[in-house]
Amino acid sequence: MIRVVLPAHLKNLAHVTGELSLEVPGPVTQAAVLTALESQYPMLLGTIRDRASGKRRAFVRFYACEEDLSNEPPDTPLPGKVVAGQEPFIIIGAMAGG
Repeated sequence: MIRVVLPAHLKNLAHVTGELSLEVPGPVTQAAVLTALESQYPMLLGTIRDRASGKRRAFVRFYACEEDLSNEPPDTPLPGKVVAGQEPFIIIGAMAGG
């Protein structure tokens, strides 16, 4: 099981609280986790990544094992601790401003 942490606004949209656990078939990559997440919570389609291109939306960041994975290719395997369920895959709504 892959552990996923969502930002508060996406938890509200998905009607969940706390951390999620997802079954991710095949290699555990960002793309596979997001596909499993969107499959289980279809109301999140288009909120994390663009429906047409599959690219991460602006102001959405991915973290795991204290590393920013946002700019990694979507098919790069996630760290072993995430695959083993020891660490969560974290999705954060980034902030901007000045």
